[in-house]
Amino acid sequence: MPAVSALRCNPVIQSLAERMKKTNHHKMEIVVAAMRKLLHLAYGVLKTQKPFDPNYGAQFNFGS
Repeated sequence: MPAVSALRCNPVIQSLAERMKKTNHHKMEIVVAAMRKLLHLAYGVLKTQKPFDPNYGAQFNFGS
């Protein structure tokens, strides 16, 4: 259920879902990807002991 809630309320997870919808992934695949993304985000917060920053990836120049 946290993944479904994140799909509705979390902009980071919502952008992941939108990218996956554009490539015709099934709904359950999107939910599982959201679960995995949440797990990775939680691990990163626990490992670094820093609060979650949704703009963290913006400092890197991915694909630009």
